[in-house]
Amino acid sequence: MRPNILFMISHDSGRKFSSYGYKVDTPAIQQMSEEGIQFNQYFCTAPQCSPSRASILTGLYPHNNGMMGLAHLGFCIDGSHTTLPNELQNNGYETTLIGLSHETINVAPPIEERVFSSTYDLGYDNFIPVPGDRAPRVAEEVITFLEKHKGNQEQPFYLNVGFFETHRSFNEYAPYADKREEVKVFDFLPDTYNVRKDITLFNGSAKVLDAAIGKINHTLSETGLDKNTIVILTTDHGVDFPGAKGTLKNAGLETALIVVLPDGEQKNTQKEALLCNVDLMPTILDLIGAEIPDNLDGKSFAHLLKSKEDTGRESFYSELTWHDRYHPMRGIRTREFSYVKNFADGPKVYLPIDSHLSLSGVDTRDKYYVPNEEEELYDLQKDPLEKNNVINHPDYQHIAAEFRKKVENWMVQTKDPLLKGPVAGTGSKRWEKEIEEGRAYPGRKKYYELHPEAEGVQS
Repeated sequence: MRPNILFMISHDSGRKFSSYGYKVDTPAIQQMSEEGIQFNQYFCTAPQCSPSRASILTGLYPHNNGMMGLAHLGFCIDGSHTTLPNELQNNGYETTLIGLSHETINVAPPIEERVFSSTYDLGYDNFIPVPGDRAPRVAEEVITFLEKHKGNQEQPFYLNVGFFETHRSFNEYAPYADKREEVKVFDFLPDTYNVRKDITLFNGSAKVLDAAIGKINHTLSETGLDKNTIVILTTDHGVDFPGAKGTLKNAGLETALIVVLPDGEQKNTQKEALLCNVDLMPTILDLIGAEIPDNLDGKSFAHLLKSKEDTGRESFYSELTWHDRYHPMRGIRTREFSYVKNFADGPKVYLPIDSHLSLSGVDTRDKYYVPNEEEELYDLQKDPLEKNNVINHPDYQHIAAEFRKKVENWMVQTKDPLLKGPVAGTGSKRWEKEIEEGRAYPGRKKYYELHPEAEGVQS
């Protein structure tokens, strides 16, 4: 019998867990790392929710599957593409989604119905909604599901578990927050009172997430389902802090991936192979012996889970088109370099609205609200925080030319819509209006008033 698959995904977490060397109390995730295989160089295709998750769902880059922006902005996956739950159904799996999802297929829902948990024709047999998608309540539903299925060994299941955590806002996690003087400040942020306070609350959210994961894994073991279940834990993109989410920098694209195989020979193993989340769909299908659809952008890395091999990609592409504003970028990343092409005028570092309004945003946003450059190139070996753009440095012209051409060829070969001009965002006018009327928006609004050319396309 084919193995069950328990797939858990958190929100805006990057790799900020103890198993990845970050100072936070996440023992359940640490235990998963010790019981399975942890990938330390695993990245997403896009530094925001819907496009990144759609890449996992389809094995395609966002502009290839159609989801070039957030679901509640009206973007959706082109229904001509198959999805992971569709393929698993074809292979005899019962497919269920519990909690948070942020993708739609074919037709976006009406704007008043655009919420995080969207299941518009995603291909699941069952959807169990959890109001608010908070981890403790999601875990309760998952535990009920597992206990119900413990006696059913006839049909394998694929269970997608989506948590709200560690999405902003963090205020509700104050009871679980760390002490301000004890937190580890992210290396891309300044060490200030506000930043530290913000991180204490983030850590509280991470601990709530971890506790829920621990309860789920405990039930999996108690029911005996762990003997025939592949357990996968991942995150959708980098943390929602200035300089991370919404950028094509390491902090925006870094994601966690831990895989625990039933009776797996590799335990407490960490691998450094360069991978991208567009590779996850074909890998899951490969693990269960299913046929992998043609024309996927992703490539299976199942062999890394079954051997001591630790060789991955030479490079992967990355992109952002729409978030809460139009900020089109395309890039390519290797172990040594990161190249980014900006297709519209805008701020040097794009901040999603939540990052802008955050405690960390108060202390950092002014330095980001200066005009961007058309191209960016970073030497990751010498400059891992990507602060020094060497695109015009004479020693890097051969690298710049090579990467510029690769991105151009990729866009041409995949018929990237950006080549035809600015991409309109469905529902963007109303979304912008709600933001402007509903929240204070000082520095960011001021930037766009001073630089109207950066407004992008409104539709």
